Amino acid sequence: MTNPPPTGGARAEAVARERERLRALRERRDAQSVDAGVDGFTVRRWRKVGVFGAQAVLQAHDLLRQLLPLAQDATHDALATALRDEPDDWLLPAVRSVLERATPATVAAALTAAHAGGFLWLSEVGEQRLTALAAGGDALAAAGSEDPYGAVALLGALATDGTLTFPPRMLPRVLPWIPLSVLDDLIEAGAVGPEHQPWQCRAEEAEHTYLKARLVPDQVTAEQATALEWTAWQRRNAFLAGGEPLPSAGDVYDLLERVADGDASVVKELERELPRDLVLRLRRLLDGVDVGNWDRDIWEDKGLWRLIFSLWEPKAAVNPSRSPLHALMALRQAYDLLCMNELVRASSQIDKLVSFETAAPAYRDEVLNFHAYTLLLREELDAAAVVLEEISGSHEPARSNLRMIQQRRAVARNDRATASNPYLDLGLPHGAASWEARYRDLRREHVHDVDMSAQLNSAMKRIRDAERDEDWSGFFVLPLAPDVFELPDAVPATLVPPLAPLARRTTPHSPEGLGLVRQRAVADLLPHLLNAPRRPDRNSRMHTQ
Repeated sequence: MTNPPPTGGARAEAVARERERLRALRERRDAQSVDAGVDGFTVRRWRKVGVFGAQAVLQAHDLLRQLLPLAQDATHDALATALRDEPDDWLLPAVRSVLERATPATVAAALTAAHAGGFLWLSEVGEQRLTALAAGGDALAAAGSEDPYGAVALLGALATDGTLTFPPRMLPRVLPWIPLSVLDDLIEAGAVGPEHQPWQCRAEEAEHTYLKARLVPDQVTAEQATALEWTAWQRRNAFLAGGEPLPSAGDVYDLLERVADGDASVVKELERELPRDLVLRLRRLLDGVDVGNWDRDIWEDKGLWRLIFSLWEPKAAVNPSRSPLHALMALRQAYDLLCMNELVRASSQIDKLVSFETAAPAYRDEVLNFHAYTLLLREELDAAAVVLEEISGSHEPARSNLRMIQQRRAVARNDRATASNPYLDLGLPHGAASWEARYRDLRREHVHDVDMSAQLNSAMKRIRDAERDEDWSGFFVLPLAPDVFELPDAVPATLVPPLAPLARRTTPHSPEGLGLVRQRAVADLLPHLLNAPRRPDRNSRMHTQ
């Protein structure tokens, strides 16, 4: 069932447009009929199939010649017969048969040509709608059944820039064919979202990938991102993978890299680049520095540890059992305090480490070696030997330390050399090659401190003697395995902003896209193509004589 023709003002405008079109058509026919080369007998025969005037006959010839290669069997014969200027009742059914198998562009071109020629091949409703479409009208009323591809409804929504008013129930009709630029308009208006999965309706792989990047960027693969040349996706994923990120100019990933390296100076700048929820997360991290306590979701991200360690300065001994982060801080804190010769605080921290019995074996070995060193400094050699015997089977440095303790026990207490490791006295790891530069810096720093200067000179002499004799066996070695003290080399994944959807790459409100929608709307008028020409009304007869 077709819709009734427009009423009121809309009908009056449509009638006026049609009259103007027919008047112009009659004037063209009058002006061109002399030169058309079509005799009156031929004109009369074509009039029986709804084609009026010599010029219209030539236009019909042009149309049928375009359709003839698409025709088959009897349909081909009907068109060929009409081209011999012997049109009969089979012409319109043949045209309809050809167009039913043709592309929308071909259908639209044929119907537009028939309309321009004034052929009475469409129903009155179809003629009115085609007149409005040809005039650029977009606000057309059409029942759902008469808008099979949703083009008319879409035109109406686009005409008022009210894409949100487009009926969602018609989306399945438009998604397979809608021009990409118009689909982007619907996406930006919120009429199409991830829940509609428009990429599933597109035949072209490039469009499929593009739409996924626009709506569900987290589902885009590396190959698809490469095909799209989507550098934002590639840079983000390279950063998360810990690889070498793509070159940039001070973007958020540069700041995150510096945070991952423990650079606290960029925190404020980073906050300006992060979304609100991640800013709050970063502030929770900063708030925890004062008390040395963080929620599990903070310390589980090992990419944040370097930043935490650069900000956190424990005021008391750290409990290593609270978290892996606290365990590493406790171990490093003990070592730092030993290097600074703060033996009271170091012993307090080491006591907590010794009580942390569930630590990994390598970690536990370092703790016991620390403990043995503090016992050595207190000349509790028997206890130190017992501790070292527990770990001497795992590390050569631990065996070396045990031998040193045993040799030291054989020397009278007053004849024993200084117990401390001279490298540690300079605040350096055992065997550090930069000890001389460090010694000079400390001498300048403590130039007026007689006691400290004496300790520094003693450490310097002991190291030089060891280098001269190539014998370091008198030094207690720690740490046993420096890699146990290393901070994780990870990226702060929980501070990485979500991937923003791909920015649209089509022209908003593209005239070309709108033209393709209008073309589809014209093609949708094919059901209004009659099997027999419409009987002309009085107005038509006046202008087609």
